[in-house]
Amino acid sequence: SLLSLEDPYYRFNDVAYRWISLDNWTYSRTFKTPFDIKKWQKVNLVFEGVDTVAQILLNNVTLGRTDNMFNRYSFDITSVIQEVNFVEVRFLSAISYAAEQSRCHKGHSIPPVCPPPVQKGECHVNFIRKEQCSFSWDWGPSFPTQGIWKDVRIEAYNHYHLIYFSTTPLFVKSTQQWCLEVESIFDVVSSKPIAGLVTVNIPKLQTQQTFSVKLQPGEGSIVQLVNINKSATVEPWWPNGHGKQTGYNMTTTFTMEAGCQIEKFSKVYFRTVELVQEPIPGSPGLSFYFKINGRPIFIKGSNWIPADSFQDRVTYDTLRLLLKSAADANMNALRVWGGGVYEQDEFYDICDEIGIMIWQDFMFACALYPTDQNYLESVRAEVSHQVRRLKSHPSIILWSGNNENEAAIASNWFSIPYPDIGVYIEDYVTLYVKNIREIVLCEDKSRPFVVSSPTNGLESVKEGWLSRDPYDTHYGDTHFYDYSNDCWNWTMYPKTRFASEYGFQSWPSFSTIEKVSSPEDWSCTSNFSLHRQHHEGGNIQMLQEIGRHFKLPQCPDPVKQFKDMIYLTQVMQAQCIKTETEFYRFSQSEIINGEGHTMGALYWQLNDIWQAPSWASLEDGLQSPRNHYFLSSLKDAVGLEKTQLSASVSQQDDIYIFALQTTAIAPFVTLDVGSIKGRFSDNGFLMTEKKKMVAFYPWEPTSVEELESSLILTSLLDVV
Repeated sequence: SLLSLEDPYYRFNDVAYRWISLDNWTYSRTFKTPFDIKKWQKVNLVFEGVDTVAQILLNNVTLGRTDNMFNRYSFDITSVIQEVNFVEVRFLSAISYAAEQSRCHKGHSIPPVCPPPVQKGECHVNFIRKEQCSFSWDWGPSFPTQGIWKDVRIEAYNHYHLIYFSTTPLFVKSTQQWCLEVESIFDVVSSKPIAGLVTVNIPKLQTQQTFSVKLQPGEGSIVQLVNINKSATVEPWWPNGHGKQTGYNMTTTFTMEAGCQIEKFSKVYFRTVELVQEPIPGSPGLSFYFKINGRPIFIKGSNWIPADSFQDRVTYDTLRLLLKSAADANMNALRVWGGGVYEQDEFYDICDEIGIMIWQDFMFACALYPTDQNYLESVRAEVSHQVRRLKSHPSIILWSGNNENEAAIASNWFSIPYPDIGVYIEDYVTLYVKNIREIVLCEDKSRPFVVSSPTNGLESVKEGWLSRDPYDTHYGDTHFYDYSNDCWNWTMYPKTRFASEYGFQSWPSFSTIEKVSSPEDWSCTSNFSLHRQHHEGGNIQMLQEIGRHFKLPQCPDPVKQFKDMIYLTQVMQAQCIKTETEFYRFSQSEIINGEGHTMGALYWQLNDIWQAPSWASLEDGLQSPRNHYFLSSLKDAVGLEKTQLSASVSQQDDIYIFALQTTAIAPFVTLDVGSIKGRFSDNGFLMTEKKKMVAFYPWEPTSVEELESSLILTSLLDVV
């Protein structure tokens, strides 16, 4: 029987549909083998991603079990496959598995046990290798999914088979020459070594080299060092805003004596990355900044969370539009945050193409984790797989072991009694240093690794991998949130070396909320408004922050008051993030009282996982070539008159032009075209002239008529 469900994001469905996560589900199907089984020495059933705990059966034979969403699983089915087959994936509820793992854990407890009640989430997520925010977060719902979230395929081969293939560029300073490390990992079926040739060809760089190789039986790797032709000019890969993202087509051909040839097509990029941590004149501590191709780069961007609670809904187009929006807003970097997922291949491909640098966390966040043998083996396989899968991408400039777990121990978030802290420090070093770091350094010598974020970098290493204060502005990176002080007052912000997280909440636009709610929900105090707010006291904090500089909405109509409140939270968020970001930008070139040389600003967060209050900025990006400074709070401003705002829309090729007119100065003019997807060239701006042109870049087909009828124009003077 088919299950008919509403949109899981509609109203209170995150709670109404929780039973689905508590049940065990089995996926099964019958399939015909599309080849002659007898012709192949080895046949594998490969799962690129299983979410998460399952038993896999083929023709009623158990092939094995899965327990890690981030791992790739390959099962040998040579002796099991038939002409017609029945495959089953029997899932176990992630919630019950996590609870059981926690219950069976011997020795000390592994906090936190459960998320705060305001998150309406599930417990023991740190006991399962699964997207950590799928059990809930302070900006997202609890949808502990179970299913096959990536491709499944059958591989059949004779002699040998290529499993992983990667390229790493290296610049040799002594000879001023680029070379390329080409690594291939094979499964060799034959019982004897296989000899043959590998030819690497990069036509644009007039580079071709052939190597004799011998593949040993079983799984193993070969590495070739390709010297790039000295007479060829190599154009390096640069971040967005610093140059081109030149890539070169490369063909690698494996011709083995056994008679079977493999041809591998790939794109290679040339760039170097260094994380510089060295003394700064006039300042205690160390610098913390990135050099790309020898050039110091100010990292400016945001943090990335999963684009949906259901990964199969995240399409190439979704990713391209979100990432393109970031590049169009002049960002050059994103941090893939450690409570989500290692993103899909296409995500990194797009970042390579448009010059978005990636700070890549491993998937551990805001918790302590077990270190028993089974758990560590699973993590080791995960890390090895992800590094092999991703290390060829020039966009990835850093591996980071976890999100905020050094801080969790240093600031004792979980109230661990002081005599017991040693065992947790030992666990921490075991997991992130002796296992994760060791594998990363072995698999990838081409980019830096930090153990946590925030961290004091080399100072944390010196203090035994855990610093006394990971938020120290003189070292490493910091995360900073403050909801109780005035965000227009830039003196409250830390003059840090690198701001890798900071931000303020806002509500998404009314047109976004409207799709997942009903009219009775449209008020500041409705059950829905409280249900969607997963950050304790968040709605009150937003109103307090608004009240410092703006008049709070007083409209007797609750729906109008709700819309005004939403609008003001967005204005407030934009102003707060603008102030803080500008502070980090101008701290780049100064040292005051021993603090400064800020070389990175990544605000929290770029995108939303669902329609709820969060720290996200996309939906509208605030981007303007001019800057305005308000000499007073706008609630105290004199001379602001009621204004008539109007707009007409015309079309130019694929772009729509909104011609705006105003009769008086209009602060924070916002354009909203409802559910029509696209991007405005400017939004949330101060309109000081009578006329202004704003371009709209649609992400789907639309028309002048549709845009005109959908347009809602709002300025601060519309709030009553």
